[in-house]
Formats: sequence, structure tokens, C-alpha cells
Amino acid sequence: MKAQLLKTEGQYLQDNQRDMPKVDAELFFVIDEKNNQVELTEKGIHLISKDIGDEKFFVMPDIGSELAEIENSGKDDDAKLKMKDDLMRDYSVKGERIHTINQLLKAYAIFEKDIDYVVIDNKVKIVDEQTGRIMEGRRYSDGLHQAIEAKENVRVEAATQTYATITLQNYFRMYHKLAGMTGTAETEAGELWSIYKLDVMVIPTNRAISRKDMEDKVYKTKREKYNAVIDEIAELRAAGRPVLVGTTTVEVSELLSKMLKFKGIDHQVLNAKLHQKEADIVAFAGRAGTVTIATNMAGRGTDIKLGEGVKESGGLAIIGTERHDSRRVDRQLRGRAGRQGDPGSSQFYVSLEDDLMRLFGSDRIAKMMDRLGLKEGEVIQHSMITSSIERAQKKVEENNFGIRKRLLEYDDVMNSQREVIYKRRKHALFGERLKLDIDNMFYDLTATVVDMNHELKNYDGYKLDLLKYFGIETPVSLQDFTTQKADDILNTTYNAVEQRYKQRVTQIMHESFPVIKNVYENNAQGYNNIAVPFSDGRKTVQVAVNLEKAYQSQGSELVDALEKGITLAMIDQSWKEHLRDMDDLRSNVQFASHEQKDPLLIYKLESYNLFKSMIAKVNGELSSFLMHAQLPQGQQAPVRQAQAPKAPDTSKLNVQKAESMNLQQRSAAASQNAATGGGQRPLAMPPQGPPPKVEPVKAEVKVGRNDPCPCGSGKKYKACHGAAE
Repeated sequence: MKAQLLKTEGQYLQDNQRDMPKVDAELFFVIDEKNNQVELTEKGIHLISKDIGDEKFFVMPDIGSELAEIENSGKDDDAKLKMKDDLMRDYSVKGERIHTINQLLKAYAIFEKDIDYVVIDNKVKIVDEQTGRIMEGRRYSDGLHQAIEAKENVRVEAATQTYATITLQNYFRMYHKLAGMTGTAETEAGELWSIYKLDVMVIPTNRAISRKDMEDKVYKTKREKYNAVIDEIAELRAAGRPVLVGTTTVEVSELLSKMLKFKGIDHQVLNAKLHQKEADIVAFAGRAGTVTIATNMAGRGTDIKLGEGVKESGGLAIIGTERHDSRRVDRQLRGRAGRQGDPGSSQFYVSLEDDLMRLFGSDRIAKMMDRLGLKEGEVIQHSMITSSIERAQKKVEENNFGIRKRLLEYDDVMNSQREVIYKRRKHALFGERLKLDIDNMFYDLTATVVDMNHELKNYDGYKLDLLKYFGIETPVSLQDFTTQKADDILNTTYNAVEQRYKQRVTQIMHESFPVIKNVYENNAQGYNNIAVPFSDGRKTVQVAVNLEKAYQSQGSELVDALEKGITLAMIDQSWKEHLRDMDDLRSNVQFASHEQKDPLLIYKLESYNLFKSMIAKVNGELSSFLMHAQLPQGQQAPVRQAQAPKAPDTSKLNVQKAESMNLQQRSAAASQNAATGGGQRPLAMPPQGPPPKVEPVKAEVKVGRNDPCPCGSGKKYKACHGAAE
């Protein structure tokens, strides 16, 4: 059948695939099994659009030509702007719609139950193809897991948000020294050197190997192969030998289990559905006459101990029902027999219908079997066949290595950004260099404001930026701004910013310490930690601080906690958004290959610009909050009254029970509060609605006279800092 298929396909592929559109025209969608991709055809798009009544429902608009038509339409600017917005919105919606359809098709056509995943307790769980174990807590990304859940008619969970990413390669590279030991590294020696610069050294076995590794047995169909496997199991069991049957999928292990039950042969099954019994199953797998079916014995970590009389009868017999894509997995299965010089044997069964043979196998085997005229159940066993199968496995390994190498090249770009963010986050989390980081942030942001406005001689923009970011009046006159050098203006401005922040720190300590003192000195309940609310007029966060340390430091510990909490919250929120943007960028740059451009090069350039924008956003929001942060309006008077020796005033500070909230927990609490726009409220504060979404501050946008003043006072701009204009 495969030979006829290839011959027919060859006729359509000749003359530069001239006749291939005739074949494709009849297809609704195309499946690329080698690359795990599914693509809708024109006929498929027409089919799913037919019931909707809109033939362009799943067709992406040509952005370039559509924009050109809008520009040449002759309409006024407002109408053009509205048309462009509608076009971009339509493009975005259709892009998401087509992506969803493709993921659903992929879930139905490529991902198979009991092979790629299992359904347990009405949940879709991924199966590790290398070990056969369930990967708890792991989910497919980009909507694929939701598509599989829809396919299996289980509850569709919400899409998960990525908090952190790293490839295994870059994770291992973080170690100063790297080494490993495995029985099957020799086949991956090239990759280990390419990625980690590690040589593979083969260590001789402790005792000579006496296991017999037979040449593969090749059958035409899977049915013939499985029947031969069952017959072989029965013979080996009758001879008093234990049998370990290795399968590549859960589905095959359950199929063989049913066939053995039909034959009345007792056996044990070890797969992703029954991995809880793993230790018990492996413990008995070496006893005479025991049959064990296992999905991928890689990483099982337990030697199979041979029972009494087993060595004399020939040792453990390994039967592989299919060649795995990776030679390592096959060798790991074989290595279960013949440990420490024990006797044993291994035999693999292969059919031309196996995925490996169908996708990557040599056509010579199929032609040879046809030429020999093999009948039902007849088998070919020859060293040339085994070599041909190993060559097919090498093709798969090279293909997979190429995918991993490309993935690493993309992650190397992310890794450099990851190191910058994680270093800064570590300083905030453990208090190392945090003051210096904040000082550098103020200086960098001041330099950006000065450079951007001085170059354009935009004095009004300079004044407005200082008000937005730092809440200060300009320390430089209009004449000095136009005549002095940018460096001189930068130094003068930075000194003013630094002085302003010192004043804010002193003010926070002065306002909060009376209440801290009162709570500490009247602490009959034994509280250890308190939560202090801070607001910049737009968002509210609660900062957890140790009561005793805050009292002994006269409030400076509270300032440290504020700096740590808000820095972590801002970095975490922006980094999550950045990861999502980077995922979108990575999928979009793949289209650059159609323009004969390297997608990786485009990715590096665009990701650098995204990272710069993210850092600028973090610096702007963090500076603005630190400069404007204060106890919420209406609470400052009660705070001063709290100096009287009476019961703690919980309207000012939300006192929390001190069941060991360590530094990481405090930081996490602050991060959560910032992310949710305020978290829990002080007890006496009236209920508040969710705060407005904080947008990145743009220096070129002017504040309207009736807009709220950027200083956070709550007054209109014309009645506050705009009164002087």
C-alpha cells in the first residue's frame, strides 16, 4: 500500500509539483505528522464558513492593501482613523479565531488519548513519552490543552498565565560544574558536546554482558506482529522465564493486556494510569513465569531482581512491541535484562504500519517483503533490516535535536533578559543592593526625561514629566533649560529628585511610627506583623512588616518593606506581561521566512525593543509610586491621635496574626495585593471599587485642566499645580 501511495504521489510531485493543487483541492485540512502541524485548506475554510453566511469569516484581511485603500479613500482624518481601528480589530479577532480552529483540529487529528495524554478524574493529564509517567500539573500551552479538554468533553479549565520560563539546557548551564551518568548517553554524544561542551566517556561493565540481543522481527501489519508477540510470551512463560513487555503507548499496553486475558495468561500492567503500583509490580517482575507489560521503562530506577531458578532457565526475557523514536529508550528497555552478568535476552517486533516505519523507514524493506511474496504471519529477520530501522531512528533523533537546538537559540535571547530581571528581583527579595537599584533607577529615569525634552527644547514637557514621575516642581528655570548643557540640567534635577525622596521617606516614618509605637506597646494579643496600606492616588497596596523591627527602627523598617514589596509587585506584573508578548512575538516572526528573512534575527531585534519598553515602564511606575506613596487620605489625622495610650486603632493599621510570615511570604503578599489593585482593605475604610487600570505614563501626553492632578492630591489640575499656568 505504501509503495502504491508513493508511486501515485510521485506522479503529482513531478515537474515542480505542478499537479499537487489537484490533490489539495479535495482536502479540507492538511496534517503534517512529522512536525505536528495542521492547516486548513480553501475548501475547509469554505465549509466551516458556509453555515455562518460570511465567506470571509475565517479569512485574514490583507492589512497592507486595506490600509492603502483607506488612505486613498478621500475621507477626513477621523473617519480614516475609525476605519483603521475597525480593520485592526477585525484582523485581531480573525487571527484569534483561526488559531482556535487550528488548535481544535490539532487536538482531534494529532493528539491521541492514551498515547499523548490520559483522562483521569475528568481531567486531561499529559503523559511523558520518555518515561510513560503522568506529568502532574503540566498543561499544553497556547490553548491546545483547552482544545483537548473540549474534545474529551471534560471541564475546560481557564488558560494559565506563565510566571517564569526556562529551558532545561539553560537551567543546567547555570551550574558551575556539570556531569552526569547514564547507561545510554553514547547515542547523544554529539548533542551533549554541542550544548554543554561535555565529552561522553564509556565505562566498561563490571561483568561481561551475557544477554542475547536478537535482530528485529519485521511483519507486514500490526495485527500479525501482536499475534506473534502473544505467542512468544506464552512460550517464554511455559519455559519458566519472566517476561518484560515494553510498549511505547498506554493504548498498546492495554491492547496487549486484553489479548493476554483472552489467552488466559496472568500478567501485570505498568503504565501512566497505574503508576502508583510501580514499586510492587517491579518487585515481582523477576519471578519465574511472571509477565509484566510496561510503558517505557526509562527512569524507573529499580533493578529487576531474578527469582529462584530463573537464571538456569535463561534469565529475564525482554520483548519490545515497537521501536521507539529514540534509540536511548530502546536501549534502556534492553538494559533491564542482563544486569551484573545475569543471563537474558531481548527481541524487538516491528511492523510496516508502525509510525516510525511509516514516516521515516526505508522503502527498501517494503519492496523486499513484496518481492519475497510473504504470506500472512511470515516474518523477516536480518541484520540489514535492524540497521535500516536504526537509521530511521537516527533521522528522528536528528530532527528532534534540530527542534531543541532552535528552541535553545530562541531561549538564549530570553535568557539574557531573564538574568537582568532575576538579578534585580533577587536584590529586592533579599534586600541586597535594593537602595542602590532604586537610586540608579531614579538617575536613569531622570536622564531619560532630561535627554528627551532638552533635545526638543520642550520645557513644558520637562516640567510635566517631573510632576508625573517624581511629584516635584522644576529646579531649573526656562532660561537655564535653554542655555545649559544637558549634563548640568541632569545633575541639578537628580539632586532635587534625591532630596524629594529623602523627604518622602522621613514623612512616611513620621506618619506611621506613632501608630506602630502604640500597637507595639499595647500588644496584648501577641501580634508579630502588621499590614500598612499605601496609596499613590490610583492604586493601593498593603505592605507587611515585622512589628518589633518597625518599632526598634522607628519606622525605617516600614520604608524598607515598602520598597521591597512594591518593587517585587511591579517587576512580577510587568514580567508576566512581557512573557506573553514574547510568546506572541515568537509565533508572529515565523512569517518572516516567507520574506526570505531569518525569523531568529527579527526575534532578537524586536525582543530587545520590547525589553527596553518593559524596563522603562517598570522604572516609571515604580518611581511614581514611591514618590507619591502615602497613607490613604482621611487616615493621617487618626494616625497622629494614636499616640494616646489606649487600645490600638485598627482604622489605621490592619494588624495581622504573626504565624511566621517570612520574607518570601511578605513579598508574595505584596505582589498579590499590587496585582489585584489593593488586596485587603484596612478594617475601618469604606468599601472601595476596583481601582482604575494603571496605564504606562507617556511623557508626550499633556494633562487637561479638568483632569486629576498627577501629583496624587485628588484635586483637578487647574486647582492644583496647573493654577500657576
